[in-house]
Amino acid sequence: MKQTIHTVAYEISQVLSNVSEEQAIQLSRSIEKAKRIFVAGEGRSGMMGKAFAMRLMHAGYNVYVTGETITPNIQKGDRLLAISGSGSTQSICQFAKKAKEQEAQVTAVTTNANSSLADISDDVLVIPAATKKRLSEEPATIQPLGNQFDQSLHLLLDAIIIYTIEQSKQTNNEEMTERHANLE
Repeated sequence: MKQTIHTVAYEISQVLSNVSEEQAIQLSRSIEKAKRIFVAGEGRSGMMGKAFAMRLMHAGYNVYVTGETITPNIQKGDRLLAISGSGSTQSICQFAKKAKEQEAQVTAVTTNANSSLADISDDVLVIPAATKKRLSEEPATIQPLGNQFDQSLHLLLDAIIIYTIEQSKQTNNEEMTERHANLE
């Protein structure tokens, strides 16, 4: 068991060390500039996106998750964070197209810089991890399906929100705690 834990941690560390710092900083800056932030993802990518949206809310950002009943329309000045490991998830590509039609900005978070989603988007954050498709350019992994991507996505988005908060100095732990859910 310990060996498996160490291997998974090593794999994630390798993926994160190969993320473009420039792309990650670009996402941080785009969060700061956005009037509102919308997060879209399907399946486990969507779950990681919801975790990121929650952290953005704690930090005081105006954020929504696509598909929720209280999500308003996207507009000019807004930013869509479109998450798809393959970059070809049809619903996420459709959300990105619709956001562009409304003159919103789109950031793709994907493993594939040459994907349909990346082509639609204004910015791309590439997470060089393995997906369930196991393409030849993806790194080796002992993990099933897209686990390596999902775990790397979660940690990278956490690092980006921490960096953004540190750079903006607009909130602190006490303020974030006050925004934390109290109906639990």
